[in-house]
This record gives sequence, structure tokens and C-alpha cells, in this order.
Amino acid sequence: MEDVVIRIHEQVKLKDPILIEGLPGVGNVGKLAADYLKEKLPAKSFATVHSKFFPPQVYVNEDGTIRLVSNELSYYRAQGTGQRDLILLGGDYQGISPEGQYELTERVLSLVGGMGVRELYTLAGFAQGHLVESPRVLGAATNSAKVEAMKKHGVVFSRNDPGGGLIGASGLFLGLGRLFEMEGACLMGETSGYFVDPRSAEAVLKVLMKILNLELDLSDLEEKAREIDRIAQKIHEAEQKPSGPQPSAPREDLGYIG
Repeated sequence: MEDVVIRIHEQVKLKDPILIEGLPGVGNVGKLAADYLKEKLPAKSFATVHSKFFPPQVYVNEDGTIRLVSNELSYYRAQGTGQRDLILLGGDYQGISPEGQYELTERVLSLVGGMGVRELYTLAGFAQGHLVESPRVLGAATNSAKVEAMKKHGVVFSRNDPGGGLIGASGLFLGLGRLFEMEGACLMGETSGYFVDPRSAEAVLKVLMKILNLELDLSDLEEKAREIDRIAQKIHEAEQKPSGPQPSAPREDLGYIG
């Protein structure tokens, strides 16, 4: 097997498509957003990416059958005025080594570049280390014009965030994308980093919907966010309870009752 194998299921011709990347990462924000987008559009799979740079693992389906871990490319044809054709990249894992990250990214960019992609958006989470009730969407972009365009959609560009740069697919697709004459931006939803974070994914999707001129029902994602909130609250309450044996409550002296 080659290091990276992309199996094409359907030959697709698209008009000026935009690439949206949402692979697993901090809070699984990007993956949640991309998977939800794929489901609600809906988008149709046209290629599967297999690689030695993924963990040596198969998933077991509910019916007992297995499948090799992979990434998937799907497409959506524009339906309304002001929309563009889309290519969505989602999947089970990012590459588990720096070499793998570069090889996987380069192969995907080469494929979608041949399909006409010149613009891309990567979706990710930005860990704050504490619970975030109203997540902002932070940004990084390939040029100053894109920065100004994203600001108009409410994306925050902070001098110190993300400190140290973008690590992983969300940054690498932008960096290598420029070598393929692609411009774009990374949308990062603030998240604690402790949980899978549907609320942060929802914040990212709201911005992306503005950029792509899409209208999606986000109610299912909102319900997932409320469920995570309930779990987080239970954990918080458990942490507030003192540990170890506690002194018993004082008892009334009942000896005087005759």
C-alpha cells in the first residue's frame, strides 16, 4: 500500500468550488462543524482517503462489519443565488506524524486544486482552558484582504491568539494551500478543550454560513450543546463537593423527653 491512497468513487466536475476542512482536533470543533454541514446540506461523498499515516485501526459498525479508518471528500452543488459549489473534507483522524500531515495535506490539495479550488476555509477549536459560555470565533488568514473580509463577519483577529501559530491540518492546509495559489482563512471556535464542544462548532458554523451564503437549521447542534452543558454542570457540582469523611451534623439531645 502507498503512503496515501485516494479512491475516487465518482468523477465530479464543479464550478469554482471552495474547500472546507474539518478534521478532528481540539474539542472536535472542526469535525463537528464539517460533519453537520455535510449532513444538513446534504453533501455527497466522492472520494475516500486511506493512509499509513493514520492509526492502525478499523471501526466496527453496528452490524458487526468493519471499515478502515479514513478521511472523506464530499461535494455540494450550489442551490441558491450567491452560493458556490463546495468540497468538504472530514474524517476520523489527522496524520499522526509531521511527515504524514504534510503528505496527506499535499495530496488532498493537489486533487482539489485540479478540480478548480482556489479558496479554502479550515475549521478548528481554540482551547482556553476554562468553560466558555459564549464562544468567539477567532481567525487567521492568508492575506490582509481576507482578514478584513472575515472581520465583517464577526471573526476576531487577536494579536496574541493563537499564540505560537496554528498546529495541524487547520494551519497546514492554509500554508501549503498558498503554494497551490489558494487563499483562505481558519475559523477557530473558543472552547474549554475538555469536552467535545457543539456550542463552539455552532459559533463557527454561524460565521461560515454568512461567508457561504447558506441557511442551515442548527437546532440539532443546539440540543447537543445543551446536553454537554448538563454533563459539564454535573462534573462541576461533583468537584465542588468536599472529599473525605465529613463531621456529622450535630444531633439534638433527646434525653430530656419523658
